[in-house]
Amino acid sequence: MNVFVTGATGFIGASLVRELLRDGCTVRVLARPDSDLRNLQGVDVEIRTGDLRDPDSLERGMRGCERLFHAAADYRLWTRDPAAMYASNVAGTRNILEAALKIGMSRVVYTSSVGTLGNPGDGTPGSESTPVALADMVGHYKKSKFLAEREAENFIPRGLPLVIVNPSTPVGPRDVKPTPTGKIIVDFLNRKMPAYLDTGLNLIDVEDCARGHILAADRGRIGEKYILGNENLTLRQIFALLEELTGLAAPRVRLPHTPILLAAYLNEGLSRLTGKEPLIPLAGVQMAKKFMYFDSRKAVRELGLPQKPAREALARAVEWFRSNGYAR
Repeated sequence: MNVFVTGATGFIGASLVRELLRDGCTVRVLARPDSDLRNLQGVDVEIRTGDLRDPDSLERGMRGCERLFHAAADYRLWTRDPAAMYASNVAGTRNILEAALKIGMSRVVYTSSVGTLGNPGDGTPGSESTPVALADMVGHYKKSKFLAEREAENFIPRGLPLVIVNPSTPVGPRDVKPTPTGKIIVDFLNRKMPAYLDTGLNLIDVEDCARGHILAADRGRIGEKYILGNENLTLRQIFALLEELTGLAAPRVRLPHTPILLAAYLNEGLSRLTGKEPLIPLAGVQMAKKFMYFDSRKAVRELGLPQKPAREALARAVEWFRSNGYAR
């Protein structure tokens, strides 16, 4: 089967490409001229140069493919130019799905985020059906992904055979950027994490997350969305697991939220003047006020989503970061 993947140079996309190749698929990927291709080194894929903001490049790149996995996104907690993020995440999603509809793809999987879903925030897990509105979105990344998901939904009544997946927080190898969660692990390994906030995340092994995309294409119901997640853990529990895995001491000091929020506002203001990324991203601190817990039982039940232990995923992340020079 010929498949087209966007976001293949990123964290989830790189694992998705490898899972597709294991299944015997012929994989074609979209990459910008300036893309970081480290995650595709030694991987047997065809690279098509293009951009989500260039509709003609998308249609040319996808012709001859039967399935589309749209996993690309501009994922940053801070940006000096929010318009560029909306152009890639919202307009870019509309562009590529328009091309997929025109070509007649047999199945499309759109990678959204649990950040677009409703979340009580008090430790009660959110689900695919938890009420949510644009006003609930914190920061431009979440807002852009929320709007992009609405764009994707608009294509379903037009006949596009689309399934939406909402990954939680993947961890594991090939987090080259790294993601905000990967940076937490790297900072822990480099002993730059003296304290923690009282918050929580839903972790999933990145390869399980990638396999969930393929299962969504094979078994997912058109028009449905599926949370690709696994274990709900407090940040303190995550550090305790990292302590067990590495022998490094977990931070013992819990920081109050309000002073960190004030520091984040100051950092944000400074970043607007300097153009440099803030040391404490405001959106990240605002998100941390909620426990980002989610219920992935629908994906497990309907798709057969794998559920490797979070401890195993963290161990593989630690090994990869250390072997690739991110940490001692």
